[in-house]
Amino acid sequence: MAAPGTELERLVEIMGRLRAEGGCPWDREQDLRSLRPYLTEEAFEVLDEMDRVSDGGPWRPLCEELGDLLFQIVFHAQLAAELGEFTMADVCAAISDKITSRHPHVFGDQQVEGAEQVLANWAQLKAEERKKKTGRAGSVLDGVPTAAPSLLRAERLTEKASRIGFDWPDLAGVRGKLDEELRELDEAIASGGRDAIEHELGDVLFSLANLARFVKTPAEDALRMATRRFVSRFQYIEAKLHEEQVPFGGATLEHMERHWQAAKAVEKALPPPSHPPRASVATLRLAVPDVAAQRAFWDAVASWLGWAPTRSPDGTAAYTGAGLGLVFTPGAPAASAPVALTLEAPSQVAVARLLELFRAHHPERLVAGSSSAAGFHFLDPAGLRWEYAAPPA
Repeated sequence: MAAPGTELERLVEIMGRLRAEGGCPWDREQDLRSLRPYLTEEAFEVLDEMDRVSDGGPWRPLCEELGDLLFQIVFHAQLAAELGEFTMADVCAAISDKITSRHPHVFGDQQVEGAEQVLANWAQLKAEERKKKTGRAGSVLDGVPTAAPSLLRAERLTEKASRIGFDWPDLAGVRGKLDEELRELDEAIASGGRDAIEHELGDVLFSLANLARFVKTPAEDALRMATRRFVSRFQYIEAKLHEEQVPFGGATLEHMERHWQAAKAVEKALPPPSHPPRASVATLRLAVPDVAAQRAFWDAVASWLGWAPTRSPDGTAAYTGAGLGLVFTPGAPAASAPVALTLEAPSQVAVARLLELFRAHHPERLVAGSSSAAGFHFLDPAGLRWEYAAPPA
């Protein structure tokens, strides 16, 4: 395996060639302004993959997205190098020097008693650095980007303020402040004043972000994961309504609520991630006569398996999870094979739980006589046979 420095040098050389005379026309046209949306997009794609890994998904896509993000950094450094401002080596040296100087308890002889003292020392060192650069210590709140997502920014601001002692003494105080802000929001809603509602709603959200910091659960992450759950549950509702042939917009709220609760029950029944996923396998591209029926079935099954739907051309359905890429395309199915397509379960407990879900929601898809503690077989709407089995002990 090549050393990180060797591969970084290779990437810098590739970037230089892309920008050089005779290189890539698109890359040669870019500047700092045009690259801004790509930088933010790549950062959010890294976050998406981090969330999938946290749910038990594969690590390899995260590696690829980190590479895309690193390419943006190398691209910006190349632009600066062309103007004689700084190079990629300067970027690496600057962050290495900064991290070393801000960890005197690791690279020096300073002693610390815990993480809280490390954060307090960090704030002091940053103030000293600012004073050397600008002649003044500035604000402890400096450095939180104004363009950052608002929940994230609120949490980071309260965290920075806490480093010099501006903080609630305990969780009860934070929780009480949230109750106070909720009462004031109720009063604003009762008054009907738009400006007052906006003001008080902002205070509630800010208090929630501060509460999130106190309980060490980042508000931005918590909301992003809640949004993912909403999408998963709503798509489950859509799949069930499609199976029931309910016309678009024809379901009652009570009908959809029943499926919503069923989707929540499915989530609770899924085993938690217990180990890193295994090595990736090649994408399976399978021709099926009815992609819509496949999607209606696999949207639910994929969520049970911890997979995620992925972007795919119109008329196809695609999923990824545990290194497997699965794409259903329209067409005549291949002749049925004598063996099943096998999905490897992490444990026999996982097999039992998924089998319970099939018995509750798709009993007609189970292959008779195939179920055991080690695994079971099922047929999807295209007639493809699948095995879900734990590896031999």
